[in-house]
Amino acid sequence: MAPFAGYDMPISYPRGAVEEHLLCRRSVGLFDIDHMGQVELKGGGADEFVSGLVSARVLDMLDGDARYSLLLDEKGLVLDDLFVYRLPGRWWIVVNASNRESDLAWIRSRAPRSVTVDDRSDDTYMIAVQGPRAIELLDAVSGGAASSLRRFTAGEMTIGGTKVLFGRTGYTGEDGGELFFPASKALEIWELLLAEGEGRGIETAPIGLAARDSLRFEAGMPLHGHEISPSIDPIEAGFKWACDFDKDFVGRKALEGIVAAGPARRLVGLDVTGGVPREGFEVLSPGGETVGVCVAGMYCPTVRKYAANAFVQPALSKQGTALAVSIRGKPRDAVVVKRPLYLPAYRR
Repeated sequence: MAPFAGYDMPISYPRGAVEEHLLCRRSVGLFDIDHMGQVELKGGGADEFVSGLVSARVLDMLDGDARYSLLLDEKGLVLDDLFVYRLPGRWWIVVNASNRESDLAWIRSRAPRSVTVDDRSDDTYMIAVQGPRAIELLDAVSGGAASSLRRFTAGEMTIGGTKVLFGRTGYTGEDGGELFFPASKALEIWELLLAEGEGRGIETAPIGLAARDSLRFEAGMPLHGHEISPSIDPIEAGFKWACDFDKDFVGRKALEGIVAAGPARRLVGLDVTGGVPREGFEVLSPGGETVGVCVAGMYCPTVRKYAANAFVQPALSKQGTALAVSIRGKPRDAVVVKRPLYLPAYRR
């Protein structure tokens, strides 16, 4: 256990982080992600307000659609990344735990009086069910409701007599979804999912933060404070695709300037030999000059290699470029590789 965003969170369970990672890739992992925040917006003008608030196109979303987006400041820097759900009569936005208060203040400071902004985090619990057999398990507890929803959509289902909002989204690169329901039902639903998995011969187990990090890393998904942050813009981080330049949104003008000038650095993946790369380690040119910095690094169990994400000078961002990472004062061979290391299920 370790403190995380005001919570005591499990880093790993007894089977260990590597086995948890591999279990999620082969069957079903359960993630207690109640630390995430949920914000509900509704009222007159809510559609236009959300559209101007986030970077992605949202006005074309139908009830039940879910979409990844960014929350930017006026300089085009990333305050947070979000999932935006359009539900009947309301918008449901999921924010990162460490940014819950600041995101809420940012949203409220810009909301017109006609738009109600409610923090639903405390009364809403959130569990992620992820893995190649996740939908099979969720169908078993919901009467087949999970498989009726397409990826990146959401809908209501009933699990153990409790009404649940199910979003077919996730943070592992696997199929599955995320459950939103009353916090008072957390233990009941958690134990029901474990028991149903055991009873049906579907290997199901809880997964901690360490494996959650390695799963998302392999699948090329960002972690706020690492690949994205208030000191990083979406263009250099490779998230231009999450920005709709055909509409107005906070930070658009700044991003247009960055696109025109070209980013000063780019996010790349590095295959590293001879040591474990970590956040903050310097990236070196073949001549030994510092040309970038690692923002994340680890052992990746699925692909069985040590890898890092790093920001480097644009001229050195081409796949196959030979570099090095300084590990304990010694340069270790590294090469720029294609991201993601593991192709997410929705892209196969």
